[in-house]
Amino acid sequence: MINYYINGRRSLDMGKHEEADAADEAAETARGFDTLAVSEGEDPFGNGSEAGDVVSPIHLSSTFALPGLDTEMSLEDVDPDAGEFVYSRLSNPTRHGLEKRLAALEGGGHGMAFASGTAAIFTTLLASLEPGDHVIAFEDLYAGTRRMLDRVFSERLGVDVSYVDATETANVADAVREETAVIWMESPTNPRLSLCDVAAIAAVADDAGATFGVDNTFASPYFQRPLDLGADVVVHSTTKYLNGHSDAIAGAAVTDDDALAEELRFLQQVGVGAASPPFDSYLVGRGIKTLGPRMERHEANATAIAEHLEDRPEVTAVYYPGLESHPDHELAREQMSGFGGVLSFEIGGEMADAKRFLEALEEFTLAVSLGGVESLIELPAGMTHEPVPREEREAIGITDTLMRVSVGIEDVEDLIADLDRGFEAVARESASAVGDD
Repeated sequence: MINYYINGRRSLDMGKHEEADAADEAAETARGFDTLAVSEGEDPFGNGSEAGDVVSPIHLSSTFALPGLDTEMSLEDVDPDAGEFVYSRLSNPTRHGLEKRLAALEGGGHGMAFASGTAAIFTTLLASLEPGDHVIAFEDLYAGTRRMLDRVFSERLGVDVSYVDATETANVADAVREETAVIWMESPTNPRLSLCDVAAIAAVADDAGATFGVDNTFASPYFQRPLDLGADVVVHSTTKYLNGHSDAIAGAAVTDDDALAEELRFLQQVGVGAASPPFDSYLVGRGIKTLGPRMERHEANATAIAEHLEDRPEVTAVYYPGLESHPDHELAREQMSGFGGVLSFEIGGEMADAKRFLEALEEFTLAVSLGGVESLIELPAGMTHEPVPREEREAIGITDTLMRVSVGIEDVEDLIADLDRGFEAVARESASAVGDD
């Protein structure tokens, strides 16, 4: 496998992008990804401080003093880039620095930091939809997003929602109708790590005149940049990889669309008011500084674990885009520069066997969420996707023994030994049951 490095970002395969395009991109961008991750938005004598802070300070103030009364000034005229701040819900120096960094990493012109990933998704959809509109969404979505679409947008706001198997672009195109206003995708998806062809669906959305949004949480901008592939807006639960330390709840939306950005900012600041607080903004900004090195280690560990799981006889399926056995492996090589740190796998048996496996683990923590430096494992059917009716779960392949793993940056040998401990616990119980018979 040939590894290319473009602006500091690894590319597994030039795929659809020619080397000449990569060279042009490199020439246009003066700073690489890791440099932006460390320094974009940092201004030692700006960010509301004259002390020369090397790290942006946490501005906890809810309100800011004005040098005088300007009766001609409107709130829309306040310019955070010029160091102008009035009230922290509208803009805050710590959050503003983070928003500039988020936009730079995703390659967008506008970045908005929210109080959670859910807030980012809700605000983006609210900015793009009206009663009577139609949404096309990937059927294998994060359960929270699916519940939001069903219970808020469909039941309360009169928006029709169609869920499709977006691994086939034709299914998305076939679902388009005159009222289609939004196409909403995750790639890779949660929890089965399915992919959609972002560039191909962007063309479908463009033809339909629909806003195309992509939840890029699982890949992070280090391994995938949907705006470069034609998406209109990208969202993140920055709680996950961007923060990377499981100590902040936050979200983000990034777009190049000026009109959409204007609506998003109004909703972020006034219409919904779900802006990221200063302390969480600081934590996410700090975490982003090590995003590149962390993602490399996450991926290396996840690859080793996925290969190990494929060799275990107890495992009936492994879902990881980095495996050649994954149905979307070639697509992943084309539109991503790496495969990420999340995988899922199934074992034979019933939910009781999965429970026994999970409770025997010592290095992996049984918990929801993902993207932190520590390894987490969960059972979607009994945890994250439990609210989804069983028949809907089974229809999209979420079985009672499907386990999702967020692979951390620990020594991979310890992680593999821990998984083997789980398999041994299941085997002991099976042997005991046979003996009792």
